Amino acid sequence: MATINDNYLKLKAGYLFPEIARRVKAFAEVNPDAPIIKLGIGDVTEPLPEACRSAMIQAVEDMGDRSTFKGYGPEQGYLWLREKIAQHDFQARGCDIDASEIFVSDGSKCDCGNILDILGDDNKIAVTDPVYPVYVDTNVMAGRTGEANDKGEYDGLVYLPISADNDFIAQIPSEKVDLIYLCFPNNPTGATATKEYLQAWVNYAQENNSLILFDAAYEAFITDPEIPHSIYEIEGAKNCAIEFRSFSKNAGFTGTRCALTVVPKTLMGKAKDGSDVEIWKLWNRRQSTKFNGVSYIVQRGAEAVYSEAGQAQTKALISFYLENAKIIREQLTAAGLKVYGGVNAPYVWVKTPNGLSSWDFFDKLLQNANVVGTPGSGFGAAGEGYFRISAFNSRENVNEAMSRITANPY
Repeated sequence: MATINDNYLKLKAGYLFPEIARRVKAFAEVNPDAPIIKLGIGDVTEPLPEACRSAMIQAVEDMGDRSTFKGYGPEQGYLWLREKIAQHDFQARGCDIDASEIFVSDGSKCDCGNILDILGDDNKIAVTDPVYPVYVDTNVMAGRTGEANDKGEYDGLVYLPISADNDFIAQIPSEKVDLIYLCFPNNPTGATATKEYLQAWVNYAQENNSLILFDAAYEAFITDPEIPHSIYEIEGAKNCAIEFRSFSKNAGFTGTRCALTVVPKTLMGKAKDGSDVEIWKLWNRRQSTKFNGVSYIVQRGAEAVYSEAGQAQTKALISFYLENAKIIREQLTAAGLKVYGGVNAPYVWVKTPNGLSSWDFFDKLLQNANVVGTPGSGFGAAGEGYFRISAFNSRENVNEAMSRITANPY
């Protein structure tokens, strides 16, 4: 009989979102007529921008003509897409990022886990708490942690608590860590980071030869001109940071699948023999070996994001979801709840009322209001007593959900 990877047995009972789905399914089976509104998982609801759809339709036609047909594409992504990403997302903001340093993929969630393939097992890893579960769970799966304690904290990880007490901004550790996961705008809290704060992290990383894994999946929601969109807006970041981005939330590609990872060629890692190794070369080899690239059709759709029409349409999408976040934030605040985030971010982070646990509040919302959110404890021990509500839904559903929640005392 084949043996298994025992590290999977260290994972908590279930990944957060499947557990939510399980509870919602059980409730719906008992209450088949309940009009459930889901504001839990950060999945978009609005149609793909017309510019993207038109480009993809044309790309399908290209596939029907031998002269324009595309088979295997470059694993790193087509150059015409990478050049537009480099120009619009980085160079336009003063970031010295070249198209050759951009890798197009089928999801930043995938890349956040896959990046561990090229990193050593003995790295000391720091994560904020609460945190996007993928950062922790993929390290558990890869055998980079010990067992979890009663709070769900894994031995071997350095947890950096964030809460209302520190404005959801983690304190830079006094000890040396090798890998640092940062996510801004933050999932789940909706917090953002100033240039000064990110500069402090970059300085720490340079002083300690650390690597920052910077998740910027929600950067398109930043409207404050003082808030950086990329870690590469920070001096020195090219020497200590990898950035992950996605088309999922700015252009609605959650079901279409397209993202990117930036690995600067100046970024170095250390081999066991003490020699310096270019991380770009390792990631390029990993992708060339394990990944066959994103489809031509999808990449043409992503390219259209950077057209004049695409820019206007994606901006309208972002504005729509930000207005949803504003409605959620204002309605819940008026109802007497303590609310954070929802500005420059699509997530609203709510303090559970009356000392309710995160999962108790989840159950009460589901039963009393037929509304689904995300328990904060599912993002880590420090998330207990909080609750995430997503702005990704129709305006009708958001208004109805807020009406139901504010009508029920908790």
